[in-house]
Amino acid sequence: MSTGNDGTGGRRVFDAHLHVVDPRFPLVPNDGYLPPEFTVSDYTRRVAGLGVVGGAVVSGSFQAFDQTYLLDALGALGDGFVGVTQLPASVADEEILSLDACGVRALRFNVRRGGSESLSHLDTLARRVHELAGWHAELYIDARDLDDLGDLVGALPVASIDHLGLSAEGLPHLLSVVEKGIRVKATGLGRGTLDVAAALTALVAVNPRAVMFGTDLPSTRAPRPFADSDLEIVADAVGSEHVEAVFYGNAAEFYRMAEPLAAARTSC
Repeated sequence: MSTGNDGTGGRRVFDAHLHVVDPRFPLVPNDGYLPPEFTVSDYTRRVAGLGVVGGAVVSGSFQAFDQTYLLDALGALGDGFVGVTQLPASVADEEILSLDACGVRALRFNVRRGGSESLSHLDTLARRVHELAGWHAELYIDARDLDDLGDLVGALPVASIDHLGLSAEGLPHLLSVVEKGIRVKATGLGRGTLDVAAALTALVAVNPRAVMFGTDLPSTRAPRPFADSDLEIVADAVGSEHVEAVFYGNAAEFYRMAEPLAAARTSC
């Protein structure tokens, strides 16, 4: 699916972090919170004109271990989109491989909000899905927690941190794991306490391949939701030499978009 690129100067965008909230599928209140509806159709209308040519649909705390919404969303969005799911440690190998055939490419650990498997299984489960299906791990975590968890996270085969790690205080710890090869999503710019531009400049200075833009739509519970102007905030901060990589190339490589999706995806 391509939503066009009017107003982006021809820039391609791989949206490395988006959510779909479809009430046709199970939702689990998180601390009493249920998000408003945000369907595939809502998403495609919202990003029309932003240059989006693909992206990663990320499971939220309120979706727990449900896969039905994710498979439906991937089928509707098409081959440019992949999934980031949540799974219990008890998941069978066969389910992981089945999800992989349908376009799932990563496993999320939602440390901040819950709804995912606990950190006690991070190392073993992240290594298992990587060895079995080539998946990486994604963590929604305040980077301040990397003071204690940095060695564990930095030693994972492949992993990323959501929303720039959220906190100004955690930025030094975030930069430390980026030096070890961990990726970072430039998403949720209105969620944290960071000087976003300064953080992005510091991150690309450490590893320009690490940073991946995403809209974080529909920005559930964010103090400031995504705005179209966020693209220019990111572009200005990373510099013209890194724009193509941050908006498209880094995430396309990270989510293995060069690998053809299984022919069976249409039956998922």
